[in-house]
Amino acid sequence: MQLLISLLRRTALSLCLAVAVAGAALAAPLPGQDLPDIGTPADAVITLSDEYKLGAMIIKGLRDSGQVLDDLEVGEYIQGIGSRLSSHAQEGTVKFTFLVVKDNSINAFALPGGFVCVHSGLILATTSESELAGVLAHEVSHVTQRHIARSVQQASRASLGATAAMLAAILVGAMSGNSNVGMAGVMAGQSAAMQQQLNFSRENEYEADRVGINVMASAGYDPNAMGTFFETLGRRMGSGGPNAKILEFLQTHPVTSGRIAEAKGRAVSYPTVRPVDTTGYRLAREKLRVMTMGSDSNPRDVYADAGNGGGGAPGAIGDYRYYGRALALMQENAPAEAVPLLRDLVARHADTIEYHSALGQALLGTGDIAGSREALAHALDLFPRNVPITVRYAETLMRADEAHLAHSVLLDLFNAIPPTQDQVRFIALVASAAGEAGEANYYMAEYHVMNGDLTLAIVALRQALATPNLTPVQRSRFKARIDELKEYLPLRLQGAVDRGEPLPQTIPDNERR
Repeated sequence: MQLLISLLRRTALSLCLAVAVAGAALAAPLPGQDLPDIGTPADAVITLSDEYKLGAMIIKGLRDSGQVLDDLEVGEYIQGIGSRLSSHAQEGTVKFTFLVVKDNSINAFALPGGFVCVHSGLILATTSESELAGVLAHEVSHVTQRHIARSVQQASRASLGATAAMLAAILVGAMSGNSNVGMAGVMAGQSAAMQQQLNFSRENEYEADRVGINVMASAGYDPNAMGTFFETLGRRMGSGGPNAKILEFLQTHPVTSGRIAEAKGRAVSYPTVRPVDTTGYRLAREKLRVMTMGSDSNPRDVYADAGNGGGGAPGAIGDYRYYGRALALMQENAPAEAVPLLRDLVARHADTIEYHSALGQALLGTGDIAGSREALAHALDLFPRNVPITVRYAETLMRADEAHLAHSVLLDLFNAIPPTQDQVRFIALVASAAGEAGEANYYMAEYHVMNGDLTLAIVALRQALATPNLTPVQRSRFKARIDELKEYLPLRLQGAVDRGEPLPQTIPDNERR
């Protein structure tokens, strides 16, 4: 138990600055830092800010173990549909983050603090965007209704120690599925057991259904899709074999005939909606299908129906298959064969970002750096400050030995759109290649902050200050960031910062707060 409570103490410090904005501007305020006191009973046990820190700790474990899918196009899509839903969730105090977990099983889970994760297998199991929206809306509703905090409140009202033990159990269970696991097991982050350890009561599940259906209907999706998706999974579920991957979802989201009937009955009260699946949905599924393709699968066989070229009518299902074939060929180290497919798709669908991005990658894969640069520069003119296009363009510029332009392009993007942790690391590498050593160290400091390593961040900022020929603005910015970060260190280490003494790479457990 001491190990678990110690882990919670680490969580409070390591993730107090879990999100920072890279770029010329100073980092953004802590998530939840200025949240109003809404006065709910759950706040007496765990505040919204504490929920964020706990959720961020679990996400860090998932990232460290390589379970979060780091794909620009798929990530942009899932965040887009999630943001559309959460904007209708009547919850203005939570900033939602939507992530895809690399797992072929069918599952999704909500974590404290607005983190919603969906397995790649579930996205592929859906047959419409409304079905995916139904699952995400259900998980969003678990967050907005604060089911985790309410569960903690119900389970532990007596003391801080009991509350800490409850939160520790949630954290350890979420990360490993084993209450006796050690620290290494905790950080390994076994996502398959996450939701099982965060099971909600039957009342919570029904409430998430009810609220979720309203959210998805308000966002323009078919409210019937939530019930039909659950019903389809239940019908397909067998005792094992090829349907075994469905078992996890049904275990963590128990589906009864009564629950399905209630969901369908509630959906009837909403106006009939016949939404058309977006291009983003179809292309994200196609990309996930390629990314999860087994090593024994031959893309030429899997995409035999797509032939060697496009030619289908605009918006035809075949176009998505051509895109999938092109991605599969690129994955099989045959980008030259993918280029004609993608050129045809771009010519007929100039408004589809994914085709432009894939074409730039395919050309780069063939060694045609100039062609890739031209294609992505054109795409950036069409879609300014689009994250996938801008990052892909910067990657090509780096191959073209144009690091200064790559730095400028990324800085323009990230001053407007907060970057992810991997994107912060990328701009640090770009700045270093451009000879901007001070900025490169500053970005690496932000990377360490997002990873919860505050002392490493301050060391990087010291290195930034030691860079020759800094401007007065840069020097002031780096010093101000050090002063900001040191406030989260123990008093002994704050003094070491002021005196310029060496700092430990990690903060001892007994000094964490």
